[in-house]
Order: sequence, then structure tokens, then C-alpha cells
Amino acid sequence: MLNKRVTFLAAIFCLFGLTLIIFGCANRQLPQGGPRDHDPPKLLKATPPNETRFFKAKVIQLDFDEFFKLTNTYTEITMSPAPAKTPDYKIKNKSLIITLKDSLEKNTTYVINFGKAIADVNESNLLKNFTYVFSTGAHIDSLSLSGKVINTVTGEREKEATVMLFTLKQDSTNFGKKRPTIFTTTDTAGNFSLNNLHPDTYRLYALKEKTPNKIYDKDDELIAFNTKDIHLTKDTENIQLKLFQQTPTKLRIDKKFDLDGKILFTFNKQLNNPSVKVTYPPGYDEQKIVDISKTKDTAIVFMKKMDFDSIRFAFFDNNKPLDTIYLRKGKKESFTRTLGFLYNTSNDKLRPNTDILIKANFPIDSFEPALINLKEDSTDISNFTVTKDTTDARVLRLNYRWHQVSNYTLILNADAVTDIYGDKNRRNLKRFTVDKPENYSLLTLTTTVPDTGKQYIVELLTDRGVKLRSDVITKNTSIIYKNYINGKYKVRVIYDANKNGKWDSGNVKQRIQPENIWVNETIITLRPNWDQVTPIVIPKEPVTP
Repeated sequence: MLNKRVTFLAAIFCLFGLTLIIFGCANRQLPQGGPRDHDPPKLLKATPPNETRFFKAKVIQLDFDEFFKLTNTYTEITMSPAPAKTPDYKIKNKSLIITLKDSLEKNTTYVINFGKAIADVNESNLLKNFTYVFSTGAHIDSLSLSGKVINTVTGEREKEATVMLFTLKQDSTNFGKKRPTIFTTTDTAGNFSLNNLHPDTYRLYALKEKTPNKIYDKDDELIAFNTKDIHLTKDTENIQLKLFQQTPTKLRIDKKFDLDGKILFTFNKQLNNPSVKVTYPPGYDEQKIVDISKTKDTAIVFMKKMDFDSIRFAFFDNNKPLDTIYLRKGKKESFTRTLGFLYNTSNDKLRPNTDILIKANFPIDSFEPALINLKEDSTDISNFTVTKDTTDARVLRLNYRWHQVSNYTLILNADAVTDIYGDKNRRNLKRFTVDKPENYSLLTLTTTVPDTGKQYIVELLTDRGVKLRSDVITKNTSIIYKNYINGKYKVRVIYDANKNGKWDSGNVKQRIQPENIWVNETIITLRPNWDQVTPIVIPKEPVTP
């Protein structure tokens, strides 16, 4: 009997032990990593120390608290004044070894700016705007320049912009050609500070690049500059630099022959009233169709006849000759085209009291009304009309008295539409409803101008900055926007100094600033069934430094 009890207890303990093992294994987890490292490398020690006077060393060692890497070493790291021979930068464990290869000037403050060159190995956290300063004499230059960088068009502060400083002598030979030796990067609030400067006359710039090289050398880059030279004798604060995209002085036209036969021209700047003419072969100009973009910086040309091996286009702006472009193709070269359509609906909803627009990807030659069907719910509709749009050769306009609660189906049966090349469409179907009137509102801006002798351009924008409409005003007035969809909007005002009805950018070489822009910080919210009246008091135009 005792042996049975011992055996039973042993079995119980074994089962209990097995349960602990199973549940212990089930709850066992892999070691979890700590929080993500957001800190850049930190300098622990510099040899010789930072801000050393009577500097005589040939090698500088910077010890950091973690392993790091150098990126774009000879683009990001600069030494000012620049020595004839570039220093050598090498990583040894957690240290950066800088070997100076050139003799240094006497009684001079030197600044090594590392830009965005130093980052940790694991997370690539950047040590931005880190500098190492030393002097070969008893004095270290300590003057500073500080301020902020603002985007002229958006009115917002610009982060990650490069602020560059050139002496007057350097400016004439280096700007736009060589990287600056004195620079910094704006922080997340658009602020900048340049330190350890010596008394001199400077020119100050800011640059925003897509592919940074710290040289203003591309049309799409944003540039800012201080109009007046800065005679630096004391610390200077609150400098404001306004970034803008400069309009290129020389027109460049890019050309492209698409696989479907249309010819696309892209201008590197917006034109006022562009036009295109075919000058060769003779007789081909009459059968071209030109589609100029609303922004007037692109042109699509459709040629009805494609039996040419070369073609020549002349471009004009306000009837003034601009340029001539040649294109070549094989006479028997074939193109692949598929006739397709887009519609003026948003999320399959049509704006109330509007026609539905059927936009083809090629100019329309003709259409068969009998092959265009419209269904309201499941019922065929016959009392609608389809006409060609008078302003766009690619658009058909369908007019019907829409009903609010109905579901519509528009059917373009096969061969309903024929383009200028003789191509016909495949069967195309579009379903949509008519949006509710209460989703649209009336907005009135009661606008007050600071000076009736000047001209202003009032622009209505979406909250994302997309321009919807612009109006030129010279006096206090009310601007009315009917049937604008409920949502959030902003107002931007251009101080139209030359009264030409558009914003004019500046010119760096000519030291001309762009026309000033004011962006109202107040967001306008349009709500259902509500007529919104918003006062807009345009402030006095600021004086650009």
C-alpha cells in the first residue's frame, strides 16, 4: 500500500514539474531591443581642445561616444578660411582623425564645419552644424549672424535650408560656382545661426535644393538673399531671408515624341500667352491641334496627318518669336493609340447644376449620339443632349436635368466616339451620383486694402496650398465665391508692384527681390448650409531687406 502511495506522489510531482516546464517554455520570449536611438554622436573629447588659441597642431582628433560614419565628406565638410590643400579625414574606431596638409595663416580664426557629414552607424542620426574652432593667434573671432528662412509662396518657415555666407570678394567669384566655406542648416523652425565670424563685409544667401551640393546651379532650386551687403562689426540678429524660385532668364523647351504620336513640349518657365506654329512641312499648320496647359508651361500638339519624316515648330509669346524646334520620325513609323476618357466627377460625384464632361485623351473628330446611353437608376433616359465643347477639342459636354437621389450610369458604346486619327473607342461605362447641394457653400471675402494706389492679387487656396482662383483688386471690395465645396481654405495675397496681374520672381544677379506675398494664417472653414463672410484686412507691404 505504501509503495502505491509513493508511486502516486511521484507521478503527481512529475506531472507538476512537466507543467512548469511547458508553461515556462511557452512564456519564454526573445530579448527585446531597447527604444530606438534618436541621438546623434556626441563629442567626448577634442585634441587639441575646441577653441584652442595659438594652435600649432598638424593632427586633430575628435573622440565620440559611439561608432559613426562620414557621408559626402568633401561636400559637407568645409574649412574656413580654406587652405590650399584639403585636410584628410579618417575614421579610427570612435574617433575622427583630421590631418592638416597645409600651413596656416598667422593670427587667424579657423572654423571646420561638418555640415551633415557625421551620423551614427545604426540609425543614421545626423550631428548637424557641428563645428571645430581654433585660432593661430590669441584671439578667436566671435561675431554672429542669426535669423530665419521663410518660403515666399507658402509663408511657412523652411527647415533644412542651407544658409551661406560669402565675403564681398568671395561673392563675385564663388557664388553659383563653388561651395561656400561658411554655411549652416536651418532647424525645424527655420532658424539659423552663423558663429565665429570676423569683421568684414558679407553677402548672405539661403538655398533649398533637391540634390544638395551647396551651389545654386539649377532652375528648380529655391534661393534667397539679403539685398544689402552686411557690414559685420557686431552681432546681428533677426535677419529674414525669403526663398523663391527664380524665373529662368533664358527659355529652354524640352521636346518629347510620345508612343501614341502626340508631341509634348515643356517650357522651363511660365509664359504669358504662348502659341505654336508649324513652319515645315508646308500646309501642316492648318491641321494641328494645340493644347496649352492652364499654367502655360506645357504644350501638347496633335497632328492630324502623321506622314512626315521631319517637322519644325515655331514658338511665340504674345506673338513675339521665342524659339524653333525640329523633330524627326520615320514616314512609316506607327503609333499605338487607345482612345480613353476621363470625367469631371470627384469620388464618383458630380457637382450640382453642372454638365458632365467627357474628356478624351485625343482630340475628337465626331461622335454618334445614338451610341451614347444614360440610365437613371435602371431607366433609360432620352432627353439629354451631347455637344462638343467649344474651348477644348477633346471634350464632349452632356447636359441633363439631374435628380438628387438617383444613381446614373453613362455608357459610351463601342464606336460612339472617333478621334482625329480615325480610332474608335471600346465600350466605356461610368457610374456616378449628383452631390448634395448642402455640401457646397457661399464664401464672401470682405477685403480691405492698405493703399488704394497699389494693386493686389487675392488668391483662394485649399488648405493644402492648391490655388483655386485669383482676383485682382485695387480698392476695398467684396469677393464672392459661389458653390465651393465644404472644407478648409486659405487666402494668399500678392503685392502686385508692377500691376501685371501675376506674381513676379526676383533675380539674384540683378539683386532684385520677388514681389511680396502675404499668407493669411486664419483657416476659413466652409460648413453645410452656411453662407460664410470672412473679413480680410491686407497688411501694409513689408520692406524686404
